[in-house]
Amino acid sequence: MNHYLLIYDTAPDYLERRGQYRNEHLALAWAASDRGALVLGGALSDAENRYPNAVLMFRGDSPAAAEAFVAADPYVQHGLIRSWRVMRWHTVIGDGAAAPTGRPPA
Repeated sequence: MNHYLLIYDTAPDYLERRGQYRNEHLALAWAASDRGALVLGGALSDAENRYPNAVLMFRGDSPAAAEAFVAADPYVQHGLIRSWRVMRWHTVIGDGAAAPTGRPPA
């Protein structure tokens, strides 16, 4: 099982417009989480407490779950996301790492 990061770049008016689509977006995210595809998700804030980006971490054999999420996400459909990309994240540290490495000798 691999990890994939879905990285969203939000539109400048994201905070002002997201309210009308938020419940549908969250329902989509919780459904993906319930299926075991979405591990974590949330917005990144900057020093001015704006949210220019969001990151969602998916688990699977391919990026298909992340790409399906994008296709169904009302934030994308209604222009709240100006661009997005999916990147494979080669995880090696932590209990859920896809390719765990052992600890170095002490």
